[in-house]
Amino acid sequence: DGTIQTLLEMIGVPYTGSGRLGSAMAMDKDISKRLFRTAGVATADWVMAPADKDRVGAEFGWPVVVKPSKQGSTVGLTVVKDPGAYDAAVALAKRYDDEVMIERFVPGRELTVGVLEGRALAVGEIIPRHEIFDYECKYTPGMSQEIFPADLPPAQTAECARLGLLAHEALKLGGYSRVDFRLTPDGELFCLEVNTLPGMTATSLLPQAAGAVGIEFPDLCERICQAARVGRAEPS
Repeated sequence: DGTIQTLLEMIGVPYTGSGRLGSAMAMDKDISKRLFRTAGVATADWVMAPADKDRVGAEFGWPVVVKPSKQGSTVGLTVVKDPGAYDAAVALAKRYDDEVMIERFVPGRELTVGVLEGRALAVGEIIPRHEIFDYECKYTPGMSQEIFPADLPPAQTAECARLGLLAHEALKLGGYSRVDFRLTPDGELFCLEVNTLPGMTATSLLPQAAGAVGIEFPDLCERICQAARVGRAEPS
């Protein structure tokens, strides 16, 4: 969220990835979504708590997604399918952040775009065993299938890559990131969020996206480390 980046800059220690400003904006989902829309990147409609369940149902219908505004890995997130579960979902999200977001649920395929040094990498598709790519599906072997490159028409692939790069730039990010989307049955792309520090094991999503365009894992790590920064102007 920019805290560690700020401390490292204060003591002059190089670090990889985005700077303090971009990291903070990407962690705050409310700010992120405002910037996405300003940049022309579609994102699901949302409101911030407190929001009465009747208002939420009238504006979005059910289901909705309730989540902490500043949290990662879907921690504290609930897909609420009926009004009776709404209050408990808000209470759960509040355990992890003082701000809670309520978002229209977007059905469809889960896509992801890696960004490296200002360039979009391969578009991938994530097929989780659950309704969404939740904590268990992210960190339990065998709970999701990951396909790089995604099986999409060329024009749709190009549009997803274009929007991923726009989202990265809208948050003033540097170095590398991973941008997640939902592709609806009607072919619309909605940006879910941008991960400024995506997983970096050899089988993580960003390395898979890089590998699909010919960048092997050791080379990816080398390029990220070479771009390590100490307080350079954002983005870098």
